[in-house]
Amino acid sequence: MTDHILIQRPETAPHVQVIRFNRPEKKNAITRVMYQTMTDALRAADEDPDIRVTVFLGTEGCFSAGNDMGDFLAFAMGGSMGREVLDFLGALATAKKPVVSGVDGLAIGIGTTIHMHCDLTIASDRSLFKTPFVDLALVPEAASSLLAPRLMGHQRAFALLALGEGLSAADAKDAGLIWKTTTPQALEAETLSLAVKLAAKPPEALRIARNLIRGSTADVLARIDEEATLFAAQLKSAEARAAFEAFMKR
Repeated sequence: MTDHILIQRPETAPHVQVIRFNRPEKKNAITRVMYQTMTDALRAADEDPDIRVTVFLGTEGCFSAGNDMGDFLAFAMGGSMGREVLDFLGALATAKKPVVSGVDGLAIGIGTTIHMHCDLTIASDRSLFKTPFVDLALVPEAASSLLAPRLMGHQRAFALLALGEGLSAADAKDAGLIWKTTTPQALEAETLSLAVKLAAKPPEALRIARNLIRGSTADVLARIDEEATLFAAQLKSAEARAAFEAFMKR
């Protein structure tokens, strides 16, 4: 199962840790085990002075289709939600070092909201960012209900998170969700090059600058918890069960 997340240290980027989604047969849908692996990697990076930047990457044509629907269904039917998702979001929101992401293709649900916590994101021009939370009778997560309006204003945030409208790479750049776009062929090399450039900066000065730019994470962590409570309640609802059943029949 841990092969679904690859933790890599590229030879060409010795101070960069890559967290790579590697479940292409399921469009890189994220399971509880995958969340735990990513949490461990983020926390290890916090404590390892040799790691100066963390990079998130997916596979060709797909960053991530979001949370694994099987985990949602299991919880809706009475199972345990576990701490894995919340632990990951907490580790991501409080990461001590820069986080960069490279997106090629589909970025759905948390595959979109993860980038609201990244310092820089590059996306290929064929990427699609979409959060069908309300379509599944769910609510926004990962503090996206707080961060998206800050990034892109109320109307764009509402269109993304509540209406469920997708953003092309160009739209995402215009909205401030990502930094720049490139071709699918150049995406990974450009993302790693950017991470190497950051890793070469004086680390303490970069840390201070990043903290000043990002500000306090207290409100972000509080919103993650608030959303999670509402999300869990909705997962148990009749309308969510109906939406999941319809989704699984597609």
